[in-house]
Amino acid sequence: MTDALIVGGGVIGLSLAYELAGEGWKVRLLERGYPGREASWAGAGILPPAGAGSETDPYEQLLKLSNELHRVWSARLREETGVDNGYRRCGGIYLARDAAAKTELDRTADGWRRQGVTVEALSQADLAARESALAGGAASSNLRAAYFLPEETQLRNPRHLKALLVGCALRGVEVHAGVPVEDFQIRGGRIERVLTGVGAFEAERVCLTSGPWTKTLLSRLGIHASLKPIRGQIALLNAPRPLLRSIVNEGPRYLVPRPEGRILVGSTEEDAGFEKCTTAAGIAGLLDFALSLAPGLKGAQLEQCWAGLRPSTLDGRPYLGKIPGIDNGYVAAGHFRSGLQLSAGTAAVMSRLMRGLDPQLDLTPFRVDRG
Repeated sequence: MTDALIVGGGVIGLSLAYELAGEGWKVRLLERGYPGREASWAGAGILPPAGAGSETDPYEQLLKLSNELHRVWSARLREETGVDNGYRRCGGIYLARDAAAKTELDRTADGWRRQGVTVEALSQADLAARESALAGGAASSNLRAAYFLPEETQLRNPRHLKALLVGCALRGVEVHAGVPVEDFQIRGGRIERVLTGVGAFEAERVCLTSGPWTKTLLSRLGIHASLKPIRGQIALLNAPRPLLRSIVNEGPRYLVPRPEGRILVGSTEEDAGFEKCTTAAGIAGLLDFALSLAPGLKGAQLEQCWAGLRPSTLDGRPYLGKIPGIDNGYVAAGHFRSGLQLSAGTAAVMSRLMRGLDPQLDLTPFRVDRG
């Protein structure tokens, strides 16, 4: 019998499968569509720094663990699979252009410093010197606050997912695409069978990692979760030459430069149900944002647009841990905008939990029945 059945093939499910298989477990993964093609693929790959201090908040601890593991995983995946996931420390700039945003950003910067994150305040001249493409934009004329985080890093989501898929295959994970889970057969407080349209699957342990679709699966097990999809749209620009070196963040929106000149512009936050589509208004708003900051992008080619559905929870924290009332059931979902960032740490913690070891993290704040 399979040791573990993972239901959901995004970055969380693939990372967990990869980690468990690396511990010698026989792992099977079921994905309703094609693995790695939902929100995990659609993201921009931003990895904000986490502090090196002694954080006591479990969420901050998970961030720190994930950041430490991403560097290790990137090298390991490249060695095992030959796929370079684009892990690159490029630094991140954070901007505020009005009084309210300045207050919030200053407060955030103080929090970063308390956590041990390196933070550099930037004057208008400093900003222009660091990123000349921003010198003629709205940030230079309306700037209220700017900070530089030199440790901010990026991954290229499609490459990272490809590396995970190859890594899973090399470690013996059985990946089944186009297999949506329909229900569960429960006996004696355990998931005896996972029911799909192509048959039933059995495993010693089952973990639900299906993003916003996890809500329906949990309801089949008598658990009400606050999970809901939040649509995020992204535009990809291709400039004749690289214009930016660092990630530029303002509130929930960003510019993420790739070394060859492409720039990801994101992202919207829309309560649109499961409508995974781009809209004229959404993309127009992103382009206005990009051009207001970096007027030099006016001549860039609009190469592609897409959208993803990010799984959100009421309090912004993911669901991690055992499913109440199900001895062999687990859940890892609801990471919202931080799925990629938290994926490696989530895999490490959940792997230990599923193998009967101390997860080395207090999972109480992540309980699926926390309300």
